[in-house]
Amino acid sequence: MLDLNPRILRPIAIMNPTTSAFNEYSTIRRIALRKPEEAFHGQQRIDEQWKRLHYTSRPDFEKAAQEHRQFREIFASEGIELVMIPGSSELFLDSIYVRDSMINTPEGIILASMGKAERTGEPRVSAKHFESCGFSILGSIEPPGKIEGGDLVWLDQTRFAVGLGYRTNQEGIRQLCEMLGPKYQVEVCVLPHQQGPEGVFHLMSILSPLDHGLVLAYSPLMTVPFRQMLVESGTHIIDVPDDEYLRMGCNVLAIAPRKCLMLEGLPKTKSLLEENGCQVMTYQGREISEKGEGGPTCLTLPLNREN
Repeated sequence: MLDLNPRILRPIAIMNPTTSAFNEYSTIRRIALRKPEEAFHGQQRIDEQWKRLHYTSRPDFEKAAQEHRQFREIFASEGIELVMIPGSSELFLDSIYVRDSMINTPEGIILASMGKAERTGEPRVSAKHFESCGFSILGSIEPPGKIEGGDLVWLDQTRFAVGLGYRTNQEGIRQLCEMLGPKYQVEVCVLPHQQGPEGVFHLMSILSPLDHGLVLAYSPLMTVPFRQMLVESGTHIIDVPDDEYLRMGCNVLAIAPRKCLMLEGLPKTKSLLEENGCQVMTYQGREISEKGEGGPTCLTLPLNREN
């Protein structure tokens, strides 16, 4: 039984960190997702929750299930192992966006402390499944600390960036750094007000690594120090056009170096990626992405990338 009371949990089975790369662009070998059937449960649950959760419009359950099946088939066709996280009656529609409730690190999985009240049950439900699969649970972020997985981007094996905003606060970052220890370096990016506390905005809303030294970004919403840090480290930034940023053009999942997955219907961004040597795959995500404002990085949690 997983004891969630202590902040530091005893690891039960170690994933050797040397067997997995911690960045956002190496070849994915294993990835976690949650089906709409487990997150939405049915049309009635959608009808009860979508306005409360500030979805842009009402998702269609059957169409969402079909879109997600096609989404999963993309990973399967690439030889990526799928880890399907079960749901629970206590979870809300947003639980389909599995990236946010856990942080995968070289030391083990850290359970997030969600910035959105309706999502507070997600880390506990997901942790039970990952424990049963033999993953190491390093610890959990405890209130008043807040942190969500979409605010953390691995830059390399010992360095990560974290967004400081409405979903992640200073105390959450402090606890995360304390758990990981001094060998890890954090780069903090202060996030803008944007749509306010109820909006869907993480660091990964404006930053998607594509390869070593190459990122897709939306510079107008980046702080000057953070952007300068990227440039001074030798990183080339592909800037998303303004109109396509608003349609999640910056939310792109690298499944291998310069091989990425993005929402369909973003031709300008797709062309920019291809001009920079990227192979681009697209998926239909009207129901599972656009209406809940969660792109491919939100829908997935990469568990192992090729070292």
